[in-house]
Amino acid sequence: MPSKDDAKKKIIDVLNLDRAYELAAILQYMGHHYEGEGIDSPAILEIFKKTGVDEMKHAELLAERIVYLGGDPVQKPASVKRGGELKSMVKDDLDGENEAIERYKAHIKLCAELGDSTTRLMLEEILT
Repeated sequence: MPSKDDAKKKIIDVLNLDRAYELAAILQYMGHHYEGEGIDSPAILEIFKKTGVDEMKHAELLAERIVYLGGDPVQKPASVKRGGELKSMVKDDLDGENEAIERYKAHIKLCAELGDSTTRLMLEEILT
C-alpha cells in the first residue's frame, strides 16, 4: 500500500483527469446547445444545455475535493468535439459519457483500494 502522501497524490491526479474531461464536456454540450440553433429538434438543445450545467456541477465538486486534498484543480479541458450534424453531436456526447463511466468506475475502485471512502462516495454520486 502506498504512503498516505502518495495515495493522496494519486487521488488528486485522477480527480484532475476527471475534471479536465468534465470541463471538456461543459464546452462540448454547451457548444452543441448553441451550434444546434435552427435544428428541427429543439428539445435536444435543452438536453444539451441541461447536461452542460450538470457537468459544471461535477467539475465544481471535483475542484472542491482537489483543493481539500491539497491539490490545484486543472483549468485546461481535455479535447472537445464540436459541431457537425445533430447525429454526430449526439454520438460524440454518448461516446464521451460512456468513456466517463469507465473512467469513473476505475477511479472509484482506486479510491476504495487507497482507503479514501469520501472521494469514492463523491465519484459514485457523480456517476449516478
